[in-house]
Amino acid sequence: SLKGVSVLYNTCWVRLNHALVTHADAVRNTITLFEAAKKAGVERIVHISITNPENDLGLEYFEGKALLESTLKQTGLSYAIIRPAVIFGREDILINNIAWGLRRVPVFGIFGKGDYKLQPNYVEDLADLAVQYGEIREDCTINAIGPESFEYVELVRDIRKAIGANSLLLNMPPWLGYLAARIVSLFVNDIFLTREEIHGLIGNTLSVDKDPTGSTKLSEWINDNKQSLGYRYASELGRRTDRTRAYWITPA
Repeated sequence: SLKGVSVLYNTCWVRLNHALVTHADAVRNTITLFEAAKKAGVERIVHISITNPENDLGLEYFEGKALLESTLKQTGLSYAIIRPAVIFGREDILINNIAWGLRRVPVFGIFGKGDYKLQPNYVEDLADLAVQYGEIREDCTINAIGPESFEYVELVRDIRKAIGANSLLLNMPPWLGYLAARIVSLFVNDIFLTREEIHGLIGNTLSVDKDPTGSTKLSEWINDNKQSLGYRYASELGRRTDRTRAYWITPA
């Protein structure tokens, strides 16, 4: 199926481990895809990775991304590795479900001090960047970040203000925040947040000291979409089990 393809844009990945599919599955499948691309004569691979994949936090999500970057470089194919931080847009999960929680719970937990940073990038800006680097043949690695940097607690406050929510923001130990996330997961029949995601946030993995590649400001996008943001819950498992239905899932 890759015969005649000049550029392969690879977005294959999974957010979390689950019985349906794991990080190990995603790594194995992506390596197979790289091998198939080489056999088919694909000229270039534009691979979507993650910021700071080679950190020392021991998180499987990031370790898998680092392994795939290394594997791609060893294929001998022309490549561009694009490393986004948080991606936002109409069908994202993280920003939408933060808003969903703020609309519905009286107390919203902040892991630790909430001073760890994020540099969200708009999905359309990421797509434009990928196309741009698909048109050249120089090997490169690019951090795909937006024009704004937020402390996590600042981001939650901005979302709360934009959607008119009244939740109390409460600093709590990460273990307690994870327990609260597990409880929410039971009500929505999904995995609301993982322990790895919490550790990744606190470990500042979603921030880099680089110039932005995107131009769309999350603060403006939130205001433009405040009426619909978080109105419905976006289900990770719902997307995995039924790819034919709409991504937006009505909350339990």
